[in-house]
Amino acid sequence: MFCSELSIMRNRLREIVGASTNWRDHQQALADRLSLSNQLAGSQDELPVRRMKDSYIEVHLPLGTDPTLREKYLNYHKGVRFGRILEDLDSLAVLICYSHTHNKALQRSPLSIVTALVDKIDMRKQVIHPDCDIKFTGHVTWVGKTSIEAKMHMSQYHDGAYTPVLDATFVMVARDPENKRAAFVNPLKPEGPEEEELFQQGEINKMRRIELSTASLLKVAPTAEERKIVHSLFLNTLDTKTVSFRSRVLPPNSVWMEDAKVKGLEICHPQERNIFNRIFGGFLMRKAYELGWANACAYGGCRPNLIAVDDILFQKPVEIGSLLLLSSQVCYTEGNYIQVRVHTEVLDPLTRHHNTTNVFHFTFVTDKDVPNIVPQSYGGRTSNVVPQSYGGRTSNVVPQSYGGRTSNVVPQSYGGRTSNVVPQSYGGRTSNVVPQSYGGRTSNVVPQSCGGRTSNVVLRR
Repeated sequence: MFCSELSIMRNRLREIVGASTNWRDHQQALADRLSLSNQLAGSQDELPVRRMKDSYIEVHLPLGTDPTLREKYLNYHKGVRFGRILEDLDSLAVLICYSHTHNKALQRSPLSIVTALVDKIDMRKQVIHPDCDIKFTGHVTWVGKTSIEAKMHMSQYHDGAYTPVLDATFVMVARDPENKRAAFVNPLKPEGPEEEELFQQGEINKMRRIELSTASLLKVAPTAEERKIVHSLFLNTLDTKTVSFRSRVLPPNSVWMEDAKVKGLEICHPQERNIFNRIFGGFLMRKAYELGWANACAYGGCRPNLIAVDDILFQKPVEIGSLLLLSSQVCYTEGNYIQVRVHTEVLDPLTRHHNTTNVFHFTFVTDKDVPNIVPQSYGGRTSNVVPQSYGGRTSNVVPQSYGGRTSNVVPQSYGGRTSNVVPQSYGGRTSNVVPQSYGGRTSNVVPQSCGGRTSNVVLRR
């Protein structure tokens, strides 16, 4: 499929699902879609097999020839607003998946295809020219029973040729017309060695995501290597002039992690809705990116450039009228690199309940080295532990307190019961550690009373 412009692409999406352009008609549009449920397949075997080329799409963004459109994408630095690019990628990924599941016999698709996660976006080029045309291409590369992986590429026409700008991998899920349960999608048959490799990479990506999920700190304790890193981070902040774990000092050329936060609030208006009358995922990505960029800019003291996007998780849809709270946190720095995590949640003003909707991870690079980020809490330390790839990093699975991680294994009193003796800081935790011999058990870690302190604590010899 070839779409001359993004506006045509978005109009095509509205036609596919029968979405109204007027907010006042959204209730009727929803009622009309409910009648499509009987058109869903009962199993994947009922659906025809598709090829990768069936979903191929090419879309042009004429920044070089359309001054009005260029104004929408122009930023303060006379570059291109990358948040707008994220919106375009999200729309393109949805259309690619609808092309894969297209049924010529149906006037409208019964499927509600939504973004589940952005697996990764790798920047091939840091500079995007505001006055040169952009081309997006993409197609389906892997399919499960109800999920679809779409790979997209963006290039820009400059100096007489198109040059690569970025590569993106999105994972979408198919739902019923009410977006309440999963729906089957057409199977995919790769043709040739190149397509086989793309499909196998999709399987690898799926297994990697499963492994990362099972390795969450919500489910397993840190590894020996991670514990060593956490302890080293703690020791680096101790005051060597005292013997107290509670006396903390900031190392030179460093910033406390708590001082590297930027927060924002969005009221979710109907103008930012998607074709299913919920808040557009691309809008959420744009707002999160811009907040993360602002945090990186303030932290580094200079203009940062994006080099990678990892693990954008869409956990819950955001309804029209929601109060959306955004919180960005610098979680790791190294040289001139800054990694920022953005957490978004919806606040219900009536119940005061907070529900996480999205988690975003961005990696930036600056023209100069930036201060080291130093955590003060266990949660901050674990978000500072860096695995081999940013996608596998643990900042998105850090509970709020160390005590919450161990509450199911802590007795109820220090004599053998103790849920009330879980300290609030890492230093306090180590003060509760019982050394190997009672006689040489260290004056700075002795609890307040010796009597019932170790009545059923088993000491290691």
